[in-house]
Amino acid sequence: MEEIILTAQRRMKTGKQVKALRRSGGLPAILYGRQSDPIPLTLDLREASHIIPTITSSHLIKIVVDGNQHNALVREKQYHPIHRNLLHVDFLQVSLTEKIRVNVVIDLEGEALAVKEQSGVLVIGLEELEVECLPQDLPERITVDITGLANIGDAIHIRDIALPETIKVISDPDEMVALITSVAEEEVEEEIKGVEEGEPEVIERGKREEGEF
Repeated sequence: MEEIILTAQRRMKTGKQVKALRRSGGLPAILYGRQSDPIPLTLDLREASHIIPTITSSHLIKIVVDGNQHNALVREKQYHPIHRNLLHVDFLQVSLTEKIRVNVVIDLEGEALAVKEQSGVLVIGLEELEVECLPQDLPERITVDITGLANIGDAIHIRDIALPETIKVISDPDEMVALITSVAEEEVEEEIKGVEEGEPEVIERGKREEGEF
């Protein structure tokens, strides 16, 4: 995992003054944790906009404030609803000696043989895995190789994912991560779903017609 160090200054501007802060090239942020009071921060907007969007919620980073280094995780990223530029970041300060629970992104790697050779359809299930471990043992992502899914009906569940002993899985081991199904099954499921979704509308329309007479 690449080491990321961000330098920040304590932020004095709040409320309406934050807009002026952004215009001057600053990004408002906050650092909070169980053992310390929240610290309002200002990051360099250009640097943060380049780095923060690439960081997952399980990537341990270091934030330097007034010469002091804090270990932290990105807890929330706020973006402008239209322009999608970064507006604010929440950081959670963590202790390297205390275990924490975090959701780690699951990345599917490769192309399933059943998709390539049997025209199967890949159905993606769980996209994040909840784990418990020390912050320094957190993986940025969990990569799952799906090339071994060779037949229709083959699947990968949480219990099939191999992780280091330092990481405890909290998610249900029976949760499905990836499944191969046939095109026909997909079409039938869509048709059934469409009928089920359409039935209430027909019933409601019938009731309205009865009430009109």
